[in-house]
Amino acid sequence: MISVQSLRVEFGARVLFNDLAFSVQPRERIAFAGHNGAGKSTLMKCIAGIIPPSAGAIHAPKGTRIGYLPQEGIHVTGRSLWVETESAFGESVALRGKIERLSRELSKLDPRSSPYGEMLEDIGELELQLDATNPERMKPRIESVLQGLGFQKSDFSRDCSEFSGGWQMRIAMAKLFLQEPEVMLLDEPTNHLDIDTQLWVEQYLANYPGAILLISHDRALLDMLCTRTIAFHHGRAEEYAGNFSYFERESVLRREISLKQYTAQQREIAESQRFIDRFRASANKATLVQSRIKLLAKIERIPAPEQDDSMMKFKFPAPPASGHLVAKLDAVVKSYGELKVFTGFDFEINKGDKIAIVGPNGAGKSTFCRIITAREAPDGGSHNFGHKVAPAFFSQNHSDELDPHLSVLETVEKAASRESMPHARSLLGSFLFRGDDVFKKVGVLSGGERSRVALVCMLLTPANFLILDEPTNHLDIQSQDVLQRALIDYPGSVLIVSHNRAFLDPLVAKTLEFRPGRQPVLYHGNISYYLDKSASDQALASGRSLPTRSASTSSATTTAGGPNIKSGISRKDQRRVEAEARELRSKFLKPREAELATLEIKIAELEASQATLTQHLSGEACTTDSAELRNTSNAIDKVNRGLETSYSRWGELSAEIEALHVKLGISG
Repeated sequence: MISVQSLRVEFGARVLFNDLAFSVQPRERIAFAGHNGAGKSTLMKCIAGIIPPSAGAIHAPKGTRIGYLPQEGIHVTGRSLWVETESAFGESVALRGKIERLSRELSKLDPRSSPYGEMLEDIGELELQLDATNPERMKPRIESVLQGLGFQKSDFSRDCSEFSGGWQMRIAMAKLFLQEPEVMLLDEPTNHLDIDTQLWVEQYLANYPGAILLISHDRALLDMLCTRTIAFHHGRAEEYAGNFSYFERESVLRREISLKQYTAQQREIAESQRFIDRFRASANKATLVQSRIKLLAKIERIPAPEQDDSMMKFKFPAPPASGHLVAKLDAVVKSYGELKVFTGFDFEINKGDKIAIVGPNGAGKSTFCRIITAREAPDGGSHNFGHKVAPAFFSQNHSDELDPHLSVLETVEKAASRESMPHARSLLGSFLFRGDDVFKKVGVLSGGERSRVALVCMLLTPANFLILDEPTNHLDIQSQDVLQRALIDYPGSVLIVSHNRAFLDPLVAKTLEFRPGRQPVLYHGNISYYLDKSASDQALASGRSLPTRSASTSSATTTAGGPNIKSGISRKDQRRVEAEARELRSKFLKPREAELATLEIKIAELEASQATLTQHLSGEACTTDSAELRNTSNAIDKVNRGLETSYSRWGELSAEIEALHVKLGISG
C-alpha cells in the first residue's frame, strides 16, 4: 500500500534517520517508538506529504488516500460543529449542492423546452453519482462518531471556535474517522481524551478497515492495537515484529546479542593484532604476518553497540510529616449556575492514599481537585486539611504561571528546595531538557515544554499531598517511567487525574469515578479493576434481558445453592423459579464455565510455549543464526498475540460468569 525507500531526513548537521525502508500493508497497525525528537513525527509528516525528505522516496498506488492527525495546531472557526464534520463527505456535499442549484434553475424553465430536458438529464446523472456515495449513511455516521468522541447533540449547532484546543483535536479526529482513508496517520490521538472516549477510540481503531501508523505515549494503546513497531534511536530505525512491550523486550535482547558479537570480534581482532605485532620483524613468519594483516583488513567491523539512554532514578524530597487525615469533604455542595456538580458530597483522603480520578470531561474532576486543595471554596458543606498537610497541585494551566523571562534552569532552581537542588539538572534531563535546552527562556517554549517545566518544579518542592492533573500528556514513555517509579516510592498521598492505564495501574490502589448528574463512586482497586468492575456491572445489568424471575417471586431471598423461595408463595411459582434457574444454568452458565476451563488450559499451554521460546531465543542457536533468531522471534510474536486474545476473552467470560453467579445467588 505504501513503500518507503532509502529515506533520509536531516536538519542541518543532524541526521534524524538514513536509508530507511519499510512497507505498509492493508490493515496493518504500526507503532513508531522512540524518545521525543527522534524523528517519529517528522517521518509521519513525510508520509503525509507535508515536508519533503532529504533523499529517498515514498510510493503509494494511485488514488490511495492518506489521512493525517497532528498532535496540535488545529483550530477551526466560523462553522458549526455539524457543518465542519459534514465536510468530511466533501464529494457528497458538493453533489448535493449541485443538485439543489440545478433544481432551482429547472423550476424556472419551460417543461416543454429542450434546455429543461437536458438539465433534467444532468440532475439524474448527478443523483446517480450521489446514490453511489451512499448519502443516507452520512447523518447516522456523523452522529455516531461525534457522540463516541464525547460531543453532545446540543453541541452540533455550536460554532467550532467555542471549543478548546483539546476539543478542536476531537473535531479533526471525527473528520478523519469519517473520511476513512486507506492509510491513517495518528500522532498522539488520545491526548486530552477522558477514559470513556479513549476506550471508544481504541475500539474504533481496532475495527478500522484501513492501515494505521501510530505515535503514542500510551503503552496500553500501543500494546492493544499495534502488531509492528519501528523504533528510532540515534539516527537509525529498526523494525520489530510485535507491539510495544515486545519491542522493549526484544530491543534488550538485540543489544545483548550485539554486545556479545562485538566483544567476540574485538577479542579476535586483538589476538590477530598481537600476533602481527609479535612476529612483524620475524623473517620466517613474514608470510603468516602478511596473511593476518590482509585478513584483518577484510573483516567487516561490527560497530560498538550504542548505550541505552540512561534513566535517572529520581526520588521525591522527603515530605514533611503529617497526621493520618490528609483532607476531608463534608456534605460539599457546588454549582455553576443551574449546573449542579456536587450535592452533599462526602470524601476523605488518608495518609498514603494513591487515588486515580477518572470520568468524562465536564463531570467535575477539575472542580474536585480545586476544592480538595482549597483553591476553590464549596457553595455548601466544609473542607478541612489534616495536621501539617502540605499540598502541591499540578494543573494543566499551571505552566501559564511561570515567569517567561527566566531560563528553564533558573525556573527550576528557584522552585527547588536545598535537598532537591542537586537533582534539578538531572531531573530536567529525564523530562527531555538536555544540553543547552536548559538555558532557553520559558517564554520561547511550546505549551508542552512549559507544562514539563511546571511538572519538574512541582516534583522538586517538598510536599506530602500531591494532586496531578494529566501529568503524562507531554511525556514520552521513558519520562513516564521516571515519574511512575518516583510516585510508587513516594510515602505521601497522591491524587492523579489521568486516562493512562499503564501509568496508573502499578501506582494507584483506589479509583474515584465521576459521572455527570450523580455523586462520585469510589472503587477499591486500580484502573484495570475499575474497568473490569464496570464491565461486570454492565453485564449484570444486561443480564436482565435473560430469563428472569417472575414479579410474584421478586422478593425471594437467595443462598449459595441458588434461589431459596420465600414461604407463602404457591408451589407453581416455586417450580417456575426453579425452572428459570435451571435454564440460566444450562443455557448460559455451564457453557461459559466449560469455555473458561478450556481457555485456561490453552493459556497454560501458550505460557509454556512462551517460556520455551524465550529460553531458546537467548541460546547459542539464535545468537549465531540470524534466520533462526527471526523465526523464533516471529513464533514468540504469534504466541504473544494468542495470549493477548485469550486473556481478553478470559476477562469477558469471568465477568459474565460473575454476573450469572450473582443472578443465581451462587457465592464464590
